[in-house]
Amino acid sequence: MADIIFPMFNKVPEAEFAEFELVSPFAPMGDQIEAIAQLSKKVNENERNQVLLGVTGSGKTFTMANVIKNTGRPTLIMAPNKTLAAQLYSEMKEFFPNNHVEYFVSYYDYYQPEAYIPTTNTYIEKDASINEQIDRMRHSATRALLEHNDVIIVSSVSCLYGLGDPVSYSAMRFTISKGQKIKRDDFIDMLVELQYTRNDLAFSRGTFRVKGDTMDVFPPHSEDRAYRFSMFGDEIESISEIDWLTSHKHKEFKDVTIYPNSHHITPRPTLDQAMVKIKHDLQIRLAELKENNKLLEFQRLEEKTQYDLEMMEATGSCKGIENYSRYFTGREVGMPPPTLFEYLPENALLIVDESHIAIGQIRGMYLGDKARKDTLVQYGFRLPAAKDNRPLKFEEWEAFRPSSVFVSATPADWELGLAGKENVAEQIIRPTGLLDPEVEVRKASNQVDDFIDAAKKAIANNGRVLCTTLTKKMAEQLSSYLDEVGVKAKYMHSDIDTLERIEIINELRSGGFDVLVGINLLREGLDIPECKLVCIMDADKEGFLRSDKSLIQTIGRAARNSESKVILYADVLTGSITRALEETTLRRNKQMKYNEEHGITPKTIIKPITSHLKREEETKGKKAATANILSFKNQNELEREIKKLRKQMFAYADNLEFEKATELREKIKELESQEISLG
Repeated sequence: MADIIFPMFNKVPEAEFAEFELVSPFAPMGDQIEAIAQLSKKVNENERNQVLLGVTGSGKTFTMANVIKNTGRPTLIMAPNKTLAAQLYSEMKEFFPNNHVEYFVSYYDYYQPEAYIPTTNTYIEKDASINEQIDRMRHSATRALLEHNDVIIVSSVSCLYGLGDPVSYSAMRFTISKGQKIKRDDFIDMLVELQYTRNDLAFSRGTFRVKGDTMDVFPPHSEDRAYRFSMFGDEIESISEIDWLTSHKHKEFKDVTIYPNSHHITPRPTLDQAMVKIKHDLQIRLAELKENNKLLEFQRLEEKTQYDLEMMEATGSCKGIENYSRYFTGREVGMPPPTLFEYLPENALLIVDESHIAIGQIRGMYLGDKARKDTLVQYGFRLPAAKDNRPLKFEEWEAFRPSSVFVSATPADWELGLAGKENVAEQIIRPTGLLDPEVEVRKASNQVDDFIDAAKKAIANNGRVLCTTLTKKMAEQLSSYLDEVGVKAKYMHSDIDTLERIEIINELRSGGFDVLVGINLLREGLDIPECKLVCIMDADKEGFLRSDKSLIQTIGRAARNSESKVILYADVLTGSITRALEETTLRRNKQMKYNEEHGITPKTIIKPITSHLKREEETKGKKAATANILSFKNQNELEREIKKLRKQMFAYADNLEFEKATELREKIKELESQEISLG
C-alpha cells in the first residue's frame, strides 16, 4: 500500500444536514435485532471491516436500512451487477422516501471498447449507446453528495471508473439568486462554459433556451423539471421551476445552483495547458518509436493525436477524449483516476452487497483494462497516458474505501479474514419463519423432460419457476422449447439491457409468464416470493457456476416461499453439491428449532411489485402524451405544429444532424396518427 500515490484535492463545501427517516410497517425481528445493534455500534466506533452473514430472505436489506438510519452516514451500496443494483435502489426508495436515494451504474446500454488485435491486424473503434435516463441519475447522484448528507447511492462497479475531478466539477458550478445583477450575455457564456448548448426549439437535458428577458435551463440531473429565469434588464427578477413540456410553473426559488452538464468538465485554461503537455509527450513517444524503427506505429500515433488536438482546439473536445483525462486532472503518471469515491465525504459508509462476487470483480477489472490499453499503446493507437484512464486497482480501492460492511449469504475467506470472528454478524433466522427449502437431487440424463414435468406441477399450484443453465445458448434454446410445449417462458442473461431485466422480473412476478431461464443472473439477490420451484441443470459440472457457494446462492432463490423446493440435476454427488446440501440442512435444522421454540408458522413473503426505474420512465411517457393531447385546441393548431416540426426536421437534415432529424420525423408521425381531443 505504501508505494501508491494518492491525489490531494480540496474538500467540497459541507453538505446540508438532514436525518435519515426510515419508513416501514415492520420492526426488526429474530437475528435482525442483534445484527443491527452490533453493526451500528461498530460503525459508530469507526470499525473499518464488518461482515453481515445473512441467509437469503433473512431481511439483509432491511438490516442495512436500519444501520444507515442508526449511524446517519452518507452511504454507498455496491452491487455486483445492474439487476441487483436496480432492486436495491427500489427497496431503498421504499424505505427512505423522504431522503436522497440515488442510482449510479454504467450509462452504456451497449459498449464496445477501443481495441486492437495484432494477430489479425484488426482495429476496433469504440462504439457505445448511452442511456439518457441513467446518465441523468448519475448527475443526480453526484449533485446529492455535494448538497446533502442524507444520501444513499446504490451503485454497480461503475463507481470504480474515472468520473471527472470532483474539485473541477464542484468549482465550475455557480449559483444564481433572485435580485442578482448579471448581464444576459454573461449568463449565456457561463452556461456554454459548463457545456450546455442553446436550443430554442428542441428543449432537453443539458440545453437552454432564450426568449426576450426569459431564460430556461434544463439541468442534467432533472427528469422533467427545468429552471426559468425572468430578467428585468440586468437583474434576475424571479426564479421558478417549470415543467419542461408544458412550461407550467411549480414553485419559486430564491436561488438555484447550476451544475456542469458533464462530469468531465474542463475549463478552457486547463484545456490549453493540457494540450501543451499532450504535444510534449507526443514528441517524446514519437522519438521512441522512430528510434526503435517502428515507422507504422509512428505514423498512426502522429496522425491520430494531431487530429485529436485539432478537434480539442476547435471544439473543446474530441472522440475518445477520456484517453487524455490525466492531462486534464493534473495527476501524475500512475496515480488513481478520480472516481465516485472522491465525491464521498469522510464519514461515509460503504456496504458491499453479495461481497463474495463483488470483491472478485473489483480484483479483475484493472487487469483486463490494462491488457487492452497496453496493446493500443504498443501499436501506436494511443499515447501512454491512455493507460491512466482506467478503473481503480484493488489496492487503491482498498485504501480509498471508508468504513465497510460486507454482506453475503456466503462471504468469501478474504472478507471473513479481514473482519475477524468478532466483527461477523449472523442472520440465519428469517423474520417470516421461512426455512431453507428442501433440496432433491435427480439424475441429469433426463433432466429437460423431468424439469418440464416439475415446472408444470408448480405452475398449476400458482407458482413461478426459476431454472439455471450453464450457457447463454442453452438458456435461449430451453426457453424456446418450453414455449413450444405450452409453458410460457423467457430467458435472461447479460445481453439483456438493464431496464429490460427489471421489466422481465416484474413480468414474471405478475404472471405474464411462468418460467425464467438464466445463468448466473439468477443467483444473487433476486427477490421473487412467488417462486415455488428452482431447478439447477447440470449441477454436477464443477466450476465457478456450480461451486458450493454458487449452489447455496441459487438454492436461496426458493427461500421466500413456504411451499418451495429445489431440484439439482446431477449424475454424481460432487464435493460442491455435498457441501451445499450440508450447509442447507444445518441452517434448516436451526431455523426449525427456533420456530418450534417460539411457536412460529412459516409464511410466504408478500411483497408488492414495484420498480422506481420503470415508474420514472412511465411517468415521463404519460406526461409527454398528455402534453401532446392538451396542447392543441383545434385542427389548425395541430397542423401548424406539424408544419413547424417538418421545417425543423429538414433544417437538421441539411446540417447532417440525421439523428435529430429522425427523432422529429417520428414525432411528426405520432402527431399525424394521434386522435386529438379538440376544444
